[in-house]
Amino acid sequence: MKKKVLIAILMIIVIAIGVIGYFVFSDIMQEDKLRTELAEINELTNAEQIDMDAINDRLDRIVTTGDYAVVEDAFKSYLKENFENNIEIANILNDEKLTKLLTVENYKEDGKDFTESKNYITTTRTALENCKAKYTEFLTEDKAMSYINDKELDSYYTDLYKEEFIGNMESASQDTTIQDSIDEIIAILNTSEEILNLLSANQEAWEIQGENIIFNRENLSNQYDDLINSL
Repeated sequence: MKKKVLIAILMIIVIAIGVIGYFVFSDIMQEDKLRTELAEINELTNAEQIDMDAINDRLDRIVTTGDYAVVEDAFKSYLKENFENNIEIANILNDEKLTKLLTVENYKEDGKDFTESKNYITTTRTALENCKAKYTEFLTEDKAMSYINDKELDSYYTDLYKEEFIGNMESASQDTTIQDSIDEIIAILNTSEEILNLLSANQEAWEIQGENIIFNRENLSNQYDDLINSL
Protein backbone atom coordinates (compact mmCIF):
# COMPACT_ATOMS: atom_id res chain seq x y z
CA MET A 1 0.00 0.00 0.00
CA LYS A 2 2.78 2.35 0.99
CA LYS A 3 4.60 1.53 -2.26
CA LYS A 4 1.49 2.41 -4.29
CA VAL A 5 1.14 5.74 -2.50
CA LEU A 6 4.82 6.46 -3.00
CA ILE A 7 4.60 5.59 -6.68
CA ALA A 8 1.53 7.83 -7.07
CA ILE A 9 3.33 10.72 -5.39
CA LEU A 10 6.39 10.22 -7.60
CA MET A 11 4.18 10.18 -10.70
CA ILE A 12 2.51 13.42 -9.61
CA ILE A 13 5.92 14.98 -9.04
CA VAL A 14 7.18 13.80 -12.44
CA ILE A 15 4.05 15.13 -14.16
CA ALA A 16 4.34 18.44 -12.29
CA ILE A 17 8.00 18.76 -13.28
CA GLY A 18 7.06 17.95 -16.87
CA VAL A 19 4.29 20.57 -16.92
CA ILE A 20 6.54 23.20 -15.35
CA GLY A 21 9.31 22.27 -17.76
CA TYR A 22 6.94 22.59 -20.69
CA PHE A 23 5.85 26.07 -19.67
CA VAL A 24 9.42 27.16 -18.92
CA PHE A 25 10.57 25.82 -22.30
CA SER A 26 7.58 27.46 -24.00
CA ASP A 27 8.40 30.81 -22.38
CA ILE A 28 12.02 30.53 -23.46
CA MET A 29 10.92 29.79 -27.02
CA GLN A 30 8.47 32.71 -27.05
CA GLU A 31 11.03 35.13 -25.71
CA ASP A 32 13.60 33.92 -28.22
CA LYS A 33 11.03 34.36 -31.01
CA LEU A 34 10.34 37.90 -29.85
CA ARG A 35 14.02 38.83 -29.66
CA THR A 36 14.63 37.39 -33.13
CA GLU A 37 11.66 39.27 -34.59
CA LEU A 38 12.75 42.60 -33.15
CA ALA A 39 16.38 42.03 -34.15
CA GLU A 40 15.27 41.42 -37.73
CA ILE A 41 13.15 44.60 -37.69
CA ASN A 42 16.18 46.51 -36.42
CA GLU A 43 18.26 45.03 -39.24
CA LEU A 44 15.66 46.09 -41.80
CA THR A 45 15.54 49.66 -40.48
CA ASN A 46 19.34 49.96 -40.58
CA ALA A 47 19.70 48.59 -44.11
CA GLU A 48 21.32 50.79 -46.74
CA GLN A 49 18.18 50.50 -48.86
CA ILE A 50 15.16 50.59 -46.52
CA ASP A 51 12.27 48.37 -47.60
CA MET A 52 9.22 49.93 -45.92
CA ASP A 53 6.92 47.17 -47.21
CA ALA A 54 9.04 44.54 -45.46
CA ILE A 55 9.14 46.63 -42.28
CA ASN A 56 5.38 47.20 -42.30
CA ASP A 57 4.78 43.49 -42.86
CA ARG A 58 6.75 42.77 -39.69
CA LEU A 59 5.06 45.51 -37.70
CA ASP A 60 1.59 44.34 -38.72
CA ARG A 61 2.06 40.75 -37.57
CA ILE A 62 2.35 39.06 -34.17
CA VAL A 63 4.60 35.99 -34.00
CA THR A 64 4.38 35.24 -30.27
CA THR A 65 1.54 34.22 -27.96
CA GLY A 66 0.28 34.99 -24.46
CA ASP A 67 1.94 37.77 -22.51
CA TYR A 68 4.81 37.88 -24.98
CA ALA A 69 2.30 38.77 -27.70
CA VAL A 70 1.16 41.71 -25.57
CA VAL A 71 4.77 42.87 -25.24
CA GLU A 72 5.33 42.39 -28.96
CA ASP A 73 2.18 44.28 -29.90
CA ALA A 74 3.06 47.16 -27.55
CA PHE A 75 6.57 47.54 -28.91
CA LYS A 76 5.49 47.24 -32.55
CA SER A 77 2.75 49.83 -32.01
CA TYR A 78 5.38 52.17 -30.56
CA LEU A 79 7.70 51.54 -33.51
CA LYS A 80 4.96 51.92 -36.10
CA GLU A 81 3.79 55.31 -34.86
CA ASN A 82 7.40 56.44 -34.56
CA PHE A 83 8.15 55.33 -38.14
CA GLU A 84 5.02 57.03 -39.48
CA ASN A 85 6.13 60.31 -37.94
CA ASN A 86 9.66 59.89 -39.31
CA ILE A 87 8.29 59.17 -42.79
CA GLU A 88 6.20 62.33 -42.62
CA ILE A 89 9.32 64.30 -41.66
CA ALA A 90 11.30 62.77 -44.54
CA ASN A 91 8.54 63.51 -47.04
CA ILE A 92 8.40 67.16 -46.00
CA LEU A 93 12.19 67.58 -46.01
CA ASN A 94 12.39 66.03 -49.49
CA ASP A 95 9.49 68.01 -50.95
CA GLU A 96 10.71 69.66 -54.15
CA LYS A 97 8.36 72.59 -53.60
CA LEU A 98 10.64 73.75 -50.78
CA THR A 99 13.41 74.41 -53.29
CA LYS A 100 11.14 76.13 -55.82
CA LEU A 101 9.57 78.81 -53.60
CA LEU A 102 12.17 81.43 -54.51
CA THR A 103 12.61 80.58 -58.17
CA VAL A 104 11.66 82.78 -61.11
CA GLU A 105 9.36 79.96 -62.18
CA ASN A 106 7.37 80.29 -58.95
CA TYR A 107 7.45 84.09 -59.12
CA LYS A 108 5.78 83.82 -62.53
CA GLU A 109 3.23 81.19 -61.50
CA ASP A 110 2.23 82.44 -58.05
CA GLY A 111 3.20 86.11 -58.06
CA LYS A 112 2.62 88.75 -57.26
CA ASP A 113 0.46 87.98 -54.21
CA PHE A 114 2.06 84.56 -53.61
CA THR A 115 -1.10 83.29 -51.93
CA GLU A 116 -0.44 79.61 -52.65
CA SER A 117 3.21 79.83 -51.63
CA LYS A 118 2.42 81.57 -48.35
CA ASN A 119 -0.25 79.00 -47.52
CA TYR A 120 2.24 76.23 -48.29
CA ILE A 121 4.83 77.81 -45.98
CA THR A 122 2.32 78.12 -43.12
CA THR A 123 1.06 74.55 -43.53
CA THR A 124 4.52 73.05 -43.90
CA ARG A 125 5.97 74.95 -40.94
CA THR A 126 3.09 73.82 -38.70
CA ALA A 127 3.49 70.22 -39.86
CA LEU A 128 7.23 70.30 -39.16
CA GLU A 129 6.75 71.79 -35.71
CA ASN A 130 4.21 69.08 -34.88
CA CYS A 131 6.48 66.35 -36.24
CA LYS A 132 9.43 67.69 -34.26
CA ALA A 133 7.37 67.68 -31.05
CA LYS A 134 6.25 64.10 -31.72
CA TYR A 135 9.78 63.00 -32.60
CA THR A 136 11.12 64.42 -29.35
CA GLU A 137 8.27 62.83 -27.37
CA PHE A 138 8.96 59.40 -28.89
CA LEU A 139 12.47 59.58 -27.44
CA THR A 140 11.14 59.80 -23.88
CA GLU A 141 10.70 56.80 -21.61
CA ASP A 142 7.22 57.99 -20.60
CA LYS A 143 6.05 57.83 -24.23
CA ALA A 144 7.64 54.45 -24.87
CA MET A 145 6.20 52.94 -21.68
CA SER A 146 2.72 54.34 -22.36
CA TYR A 147 2.21 51.53 -24.87
CA ILE A 148 2.51 48.85 -22.19
CA ASN A 149 1.78 50.39 -18.79
CA ASP A 150 -1.97 49.84 -19.08
CA LYS A 151 -1.70 46.16 -20.10
CA GLU A 152 -1.68 44.87 -16.49
CA LEU A 153 1.23 42.53 -17.15
CA ASP A 154 3.48 40.87 -14.62
CA SER A 155 6.51 43.06 -13.87
CA TYR A 156 8.77 40.56 -15.65
CA TYR A 157 7.20 41.41 -19.01
CA THR A 158 7.12 45.13 -18.33
CA ASP A 159 10.79 45.03 -17.34
CA LEU A 160 11.60 42.98 -20.44
CA TYR A 161 9.95 45.63 -22.60
CA LYS A 162 11.69 48.46 -20.79
CA GLU A 163 15.19 47.08 -20.34
CA GLU A 164 15.64 44.89 -23.40
CA PHE A 165 13.63 46.62 -26.10
CA ILE A 166 13.31 50.28 -25.12
CA GLY A 167 16.83 50.52 -23.73
CA ASN A 168 18.49 53.78 -22.82
CA MET A 169 16.23 56.53 -24.14
CA GLU A 170 18.47 59.23 -22.70
CA SER A 171 21.37 58.40 -25.01
CA ALA A 172 19.06 58.32 -28.04
CA SER A 173 17.58 61.71 -27.13
CA GLN A 174 21.04 63.30 -27.15
CA ASP A 175 21.28 62.90 -30.94
CA THR A 176 19.61 66.05 -32.22
CA THR A 177 20.35 65.50 -35.93
CA ILE A 178 16.69 65.22 -36.94
CA GLN A 179 15.57 68.15 -34.78
CA ASP A 180 18.40 70.29 -36.16
CA SER A 181 17.42 69.43 -39.74
CA ILE A 182 13.82 70.39 -39.01
CA ASP A 183 14.94 73.68 -37.43
CA GLU A 184 17.05 74.45 -40.52
CA ILE A 185 14.09 73.93 -42.84
CA ILE A 186 11.82 76.02 -40.60
CA ALA A 187 14.42 78.82 -40.71
CA ILE A 188 14.47 78.59 -44.50
CA LEU A 189 10.67 78.73 -44.59
CA ASN A 190 10.66 81.79 -42.34
CA THR A 191 13.16 83.62 -44.54
CA SER A 192 11.28 82.55 -47.68
CA GLU A 193 8.13 83.98 -46.16
CA GLU A 194 9.92 87.27 -45.47
CA ILE A 195 11.07 87.44 -49.09
CA LEU A 196 7.61 86.70 -50.50
CA ASN A 197 6.05 89.23 -48.14
CA LEU A 198 8.59 91.79 -49.32
CA LEU A 199 7.75 91.10 -52.95
CA SER A 200 3.99 91.06 -52.48
CA ALA A 201 4.11 94.32 -50.51
CA ASN A 202 6.09 96.03 -53.30
CA GLN A 203 4.48 94.61 -56.41
CA GLU A 204 5.07 97.71 -58.47
CA ALA A 205 8.80 97.72 -57.75
CA TRP A 206 9.85 94.49 -59.47
CA GLU A 207 9.29 92.43 -62.58
CA ILE A 208 10.57 89.29 -64.21
CA GLN A 209 12.79 89.72 -67.24
CA GLY A 210 13.82 86.43 -68.79
CA GLU A 211 15.18 84.32 -65.96
CA ASN A 212 15.86 87.22 -63.59
CA ILE A 213 13.96 89.38 -61.13
CA ILE A 214 14.59 93.08 -61.71
CA PHE A 215 13.93 95.86 -59.18
CA ASN A 216 13.37 99.54 -59.91
CA ARG A 217 14.32 100.57 -56.36
CA GLU A 218 17.84 99.98 -55.09
CA ASN A 219 16.86 99.74 -51.43
CA LEU A 220 14.36 97.00 -52.23
CA SER A 221 16.91 95.16 -54.34
CA ASN A 222 19.37 95.31 -51.43
CA GLN A 223 16.79 94.01 -48.98
CA TYR A 224 15.99 91.15 -51.32
CA ASP A 225 19.66 90.28 -51.84
CA ASP A 226 20.37 90.36 -48.09
CA LEU A 227 17.53 87.93 -47.39
CA ILE A 228 18.55 85.61 -50.24
CA ASN A 229 22.17 85.62 -49.03
CA SER A 230 21.07 84.72 -45.50
CA LEU A 231 19.67 81.40 -46.67
